[in-house]
Amino acid sequence: MTTHTLRAKRTRGALRTAAFMSPWLIGFSVFFAYPLISTVYFSFMKYDGFGAPVFNGLDNWTYVFTDYPNFWPAMRNTLWLVVVMVICRVAFGLGIGLLITKIKSGTGVFRTLFYLPYLAPPVAATLGFVFLLNPGTGPVNEILGSLGLPTPDWFTDPATSKPALTILAVWGIGDLMVIFMAALLDVPKEQYEAAELDGASSWQRFRFVTLPNISPIVLFAVVTGVIQAMQYYTQPLVAGKVASGVIGNSGQPFEPGFPDKSTLTLPQLVYNLGFQRFDYGSAAVTALVLFVLAMAFTALLMRRRGGLLQAGD
Repeated sequence: MTTHTLRAKRTRGALRTAAFMSPWLIGFSVFFAYPLISTVYFSFMKYDGFGAPVFNGLDNWTYVFTDYPNFWPAMRNTLWLVVVMVICRVAFGLGIGLLITKIKSGTGVFRTLFYLPYLAPPVAATLGFVFLLNPGTGPVNEILGSLGLPTPDWFTDPATSKPALTILAVWGIGDLMVIFMAALLDVPKEQYEAAELDGASSWQRFRFVTLPNISPIVLFAVVTGVIQAMQYYTQPLVAGKVASGVIGNSGQPFEPGFPDKSTLTLPQLVYNLGFQRFDYGSAAVTALVLFVLAMAFTALLMRRRGGLLQAGD
């Protein structure tokens, strides 16, 4: 085979590979690479969406990190939700999955009941929870008061607004429940039987049999949960609007984060800066910070997967 023929064969192979990869390459370029490059570009520009962008160096970065008063509260709230909400959702999703797999009868009914909240639209679910947790007339506080327990102010108190959002997130764990159920049902029964013969307790069977087998699914749930928490926008915005009484007056201005910036998240900040204040440069900076945080958390979890999967090796 001549050199020219070999080169032509390699060229045809490369073109064939590029043709098969073209749908992914086009999608990656249009929906990821171009938006990311544009965001980096606008982060160094003064741009209001109407006039031509004007280069202003690091002014946008300096403003967001040092002068904009909402950035650090939003950062703290986002990180709080990433840690607490993800842990609670994974723990409750796994717990409900374990519970349903142990039920002998009525599994389909319980599976449906726990999955239905996940199908509720985010706005409708948030409105329902704001009503249920209304500090004055909500049924939850009425029940707590009748039992002699403290009655929190929930979405109107900065100390309890994020826990209330976490309760809302845990309520809709149907997706994780289904994923964990499928993983739990796939654990070999022979391993449970061998553990029982060795005298292992229920906790030991979970620790040394169940967890090693489902650890990849746990890792998947944590990584996707972190990404979802980083994009948490609708629920805190709607809860803050309803709790503040603004939602009924469409013409009334509203600053996200009620009460006292406790429900303000980075995605809300991106929208507020870009589409309410028309400061696209600062919005681009905030979006890049959010992107870097999401990538950092994901990379950390993937690097630590060895510790999570160690029991299964």
